[in-house]
Amino acid sequence: MFPQYVIAQKRDGHPLTRAEIAAFVRGATDGTWADYQLSAMLMAIFLRGMTPEETVYLTEAMMRSGVVADLRSVKLPKADKHSTGGVGDKVSLHLAAMVAACGVAVPMISGRGLGHSGGTLDKLEAIPGFRVGLSLPEYRAQLERIGLALIGQTAELAPADKKLYALRDVTATVACVPLICSSILSKKLAEGTDVLVLDVKFGRGAFMQDKAKARELAETLVRVATAMGTPMRAVLTAMHEPLGRAVGNALEVAESIDCLRGRGPADTMEVTFALGEQMLLLTKTAASSEAAKKLLRSALASGAALRKFREMIAAQGGDVRVVDDPASLPQARLQVAVPAPREGFVQDVDAMGVALAALRLGAGRAKADDKIDPTVGVGALAKIGERVVAGAPLCTIHANDEQALAEATAMLERAIVVGDTPGVAPRLIDEIIG
Repeated sequence: MFPQYVIAQKRDGHPLTRAEIAAFVRGATDGTWADYQLSAMLMAIFLRGMTPEETVYLTEAMMRSGVVADLRSVKLPKADKHSTGGVGDKVSLHLAAMVAACGVAVPMISGRGLGHSGGTLDKLEAIPGFRVGLSLPEYRAQLERIGLALIGQTAELAPADKKLYALRDVTATVACVPLICSSILSKKLAEGTDVLVLDVKFGRGAFMQDKAKARELAETLVRVATAMGTPMRAVLTAMHEPLGRAVGNALEVAESIDCLRGRGPADTMEVTFALGEQMLLLTKTAASSEAAKKLLRSALASGAALRKFREMIAAQGGDVRVVDDPASLPQARLQVAVPAPREGFVQDVDAMGVALAALRLGAGRAKADDKIDPTVGVGALAKIGERVVAGAPLCTIHANDEQALAEATAMLERAIVVGDTPGVAPRLIDEIIG
């Protein structure tokens, strides 16, 4: 099937057949379509959109462009969670351990951060020695043994997505619901999970700031996953201020350990319980919302979730000492507080402003090949509505470079607003779809 014919079909607004979409994905995988042809096709999809059927065909073809993990040997029910990305969103780390401690296997294949949004793999690699690059046989064996594995995407899983995502990034075709949907689900469904829960974020610190667009994405994801035979729910959550009090890789690992010890920030735990509840309900591990919450709370109170996290770190070569002593995580050379300019209340903490400050410190990547510094970031962050006195810390900057420290300080002074009346944060859990 000639590439130019398939491109012209979509360019002219015609729905593509399963065979035409399969030819496009096959061309991305085996190199028989040139980059300029793939790019033209992506732009045609971006401009013309896709029908629900086309989106299912595209997701299925991308999922089957490589190996689909066979986890039938894992006897526990299997559930995964994915987030569309936010600021300070370390929920995957402790949520996975909590759900695994409730008797559900969690096969989680995660990504790296790019731009203002952090990546689960980068956080995990802040743990000395932690290995995210497991092979599929190692991944399966670990799930059989301990019911939990957090790894990076292997070359065998959805290779078409890697090629197409790289082209979307440089052709301004990232923000397209069918392309986002197929990218997320092709990887997640190829990992072998039985059910999937998605955290779709909206607001200033989210990839999709507009709530209506975020809901459209969530509904599309649920519809496509269900059509492909995987039960799924999406939780629509607000990302206006950072989640929790830490932004930065080692800092967020430490906060996740606090969550597993029952000392996590209230907003982080609210999102954690909302997502964990859906994972337990979908796998039928719990019969009701209250039963699910009780299981999750018990996993924390008994220490089972913390033990499961320790078990995973040991299995993947990490230094388990960080579980008992988070201070053994790598630390930045400079730790400087940003003082409140006056007495009053925190009226606003701009998630994007905080994220850009962390990015300037080196906690994230402006480009895909940038190296990150796991030690830097923003900790002890004030929350909207809290009372502060003049000179009290609004946050603590962890830095290794004086110039970056100065610039990040100025950015945070603009991002955190103190006034006479307390600000009101938007409701975190907005809607559950599916």
